[in-house]
Amino acid sequence: MLNSVSVPRDPEPPVSAPALRECFGCGQFQIVPALAADTRSDCVRCGIALRRTRRDPLNRALALNATALVLFAVVWLALLMKVSTAGIEHSTSLISGPVELVKHGLWPLGLVVFFTTALAPFGKFAGTIYVLIGLRTATPLPNLRGVFLFARKMAIWAMLEVLLLGVFVAYTKLSDLVHIEVGASIFALGLLSVVTVWADTVLDPDAVWEAIERCGQTHSPMPAVPALDFHPSAIGCEGCGLVSVPEHEHGAKCPRCGSALHARKPDSLNRTWAFILAAAVLYVPANAYPVLTVIQLGAGQPSTILGGVEELLASHMYPLALLVFFASVLVPVFKLIGLAIMLMATMLVSTALGASLGLPQRTKLYYVVAWIGRWSMVDIFMESLLGAIVQFGSVVTIAPGIGAVAFCGVVILTIFAAEGFDPRVMWDSADRNPHRPWRSRRAPLEPVRNP
Repeated sequence: MLNSVSVPRDPEPPVSAPALRECFGCGQFQIVPALAADTRSDCVRCGIALRRTRRDPLNRALALNATALVLFAVVWLALLMKVSTAGIEHSTSLISGPVELVKHGLWPLGLVVFFTTALAPFGKFAGTIYVLIGLRTATPLPNLRGVFLFARKMAIWAMLEVLLLGVFVAYTKLSDLVHIEVGASIFALGLLSVVTVWADTVLDPDAVWEAIERCGQTHSPMPAVPALDFHPSAIGCEGCGLVSVPEHEHGAKCPRCGSALHARKPDSLNRTWAFILAAAVLYVPANAYPVLTVIQLGAGQPSTILGGVEELLASHMYPLALLVFFASVLVPVFKLIGLAIMLMATMLVSTALGASLGLPQRTKLYYVVAWIGRWSMVDIFMESLLGAIVQFGSVVTIAPGIGAVAFCGVVILTIFAAEGFDPRVMWDSADRNPHRPWRSRRAPLEPVRNP
């Protein structure tokens, strides 16, 4: 009888080459080593992810994005809900929401809803599919780098998962007013949200950029061998992550994707302050003016955001009331306060007080704030759906109010504020702090090797 022998498995071969990268959380330059599939490399200073590799990222991402595009078509073309009350029946699709907002004179709100739930997701899916197919053809399709840049920017504004939550909230609120039949669009939207997250997970944007580079579709000629040595004038591209050394920083372009190169986002602090203050001003009418009016049998009154939460509490819908309160009240306030704290701490780093504030924690707080703000749109999507679905004349009618426009403005401005803020300026200010010296990103030192 033969004894079984355990043979150690060989380590998986790397799917990426070593590369010099700049961390966009703290500005530290470091060498990301060759990585095997499904491996992540984090910044040694602030802990933000620098590179995530995936197994077969291009083919799997193509299949999932194609599936998402088909489901997206079903979401917008199929029946959303069929509602009835007092013998009156009304069917609606997803496009009815923006159309109804325009009819009520709230066309800015209708445009935002249509852009975030239709145009941006379509641009993201179609652009990604175009690039992934273009990389597989014998002759690569034209302008792959420009289309991929566009698709990545559209991903910031694609809010289908928030729309799904808005549909759930609208369905719960409607259950006491009308009889509801759920259409195929809602089931497709739930499946689409899962597929979208899956597609985003398997996609490796760095692998796509490297494939575009191998196709020769770069903005300008690339160096034959990527440099791994640090240079004081090196700049990391925020579009594709490539580190390059431009001759002149003013007006410089990334040689790979063509994005404008900046050592830091231009005028980051002032722009962020401007967006925060504008959002804070709009937050007052957003809570003071009605966002929704429910008229049932000729009687009804306008309702504010907090009024809607109180109505849910009165109906004993405690989980839903907590959800709406969190998304519509706490999240905007948290985002405004969080960004203000980071800005104030950056201005105070010349003192011992400012030096004591944790930079890694503030950097992670920034990414949390940037991600969570989009979920405030759930209230806007809910109001759009309710206004489109419940139109039964004198029996029962729901109309969105002007407060919803102000609240939507708050959400959009806080997203602009988060996108305009550059967390690296916090570390730059700490570099100049005599109370707590940090290694400067521009110091002529060897980059850190990230194991």
